[in-house]
Amino acid sequence: MTLLFLRNVVTRLRIIVALLLAAGLLAGCSAVRFGYNQAPELVFWWLDGYAEFDDVQARQVRSRLGEWFTWHRRTQLPDYAELLARAQVEVLAETTPDRACRWFADVRQRGEVAAEQALPYAAEVITTLKPAQIQHIERRYARVNEEFRSDFLDKEPARRLERSVERATERIEFLYGTLDERQRALVARLVASSPFDAEAWFGERVQRQQEALQMIRRLAGTGVDRDTAVATMRAYGERMTRSPREGYRRYQEKLEAYNCAFAATLHNATTPAQRLAAASRFKGWEADFRALAASPD
Repeated sequence: MTLLFLRNVVTRLRIIVALLLAAGLLAGCSAVRFGYNQAPELVFWWLDGYAEFDDVQARQVRSRLGEWFTWHRRTQLPDYAELLARAQVEVLAETTPDRACRWFADVRQRGEVAAEQALPYAAEVITTLKPAQIQHIERRYARVNEEFRSDFLDKEPARRLERSVERATERIEFLYGTLDERQRALVARLVASSPFDAEAWFGERVQRQQEALQMIRRLAGTGVDRDTAVATMRAYGERMTRSPREGYRRYQEKLEAYNCAFAATLHNATTPAQRLAAASRFKGWEADFRALAASPD
């Protein structure tokens, strides 16, 4: 269980909720509340798919996930609710790339807080991993990389661009509702002019996976104390946030600036009704987070 897993927990929750919605399992029930309440078990199985925990590890991971989600529910969800309350107001107005960047930074900072809280728990487990489990993680990386190639590295440039436009449109419509033809054309132009480089992303991804495996091998079964393991994992997380490879750092900075401008341009092209729809979605999530924070575990 590496910091890469921890940083993906929030993403996994979003995917879980989306899948439950798509499957039509939530009639009469809040998707976010249902998904969040099921998350400890679902995240456990996701992690277990990488490491294949033994019985002792499984009990430990389940326990630590329960503790982490209790902390998250009580301390982080109220903060998320406040952020969403602010979003309900700001989404109704025009925006700028700088303001979009600040929003991205706010969200990223909260993810970092969540990952930091999980580090001691992860360190307890990572130091117990056995060689066969590390090999299983390596094989799992290989499988997810094949999935990445299928999703993002289509050999036909036109098809690759089409898929990118589809993904962007789906994410935008999830927030604002259905886009009209003019807006869809704008999305297509913005995606086509993006500096996004799937090959560069994939190369960095593979490099990070190799660094994660090296880290796990250094820590697993060596009797290293928890503080040392936490410090090692924290340093790895910092390298994930800011790549040690200068070329990729420059690419990241360029892409982030473009994405901020993309978000602002697209938002400013939405209609008042679409902004109200986004505000309504934020309001619903705010209510869900407040209810979850107030409810028993």
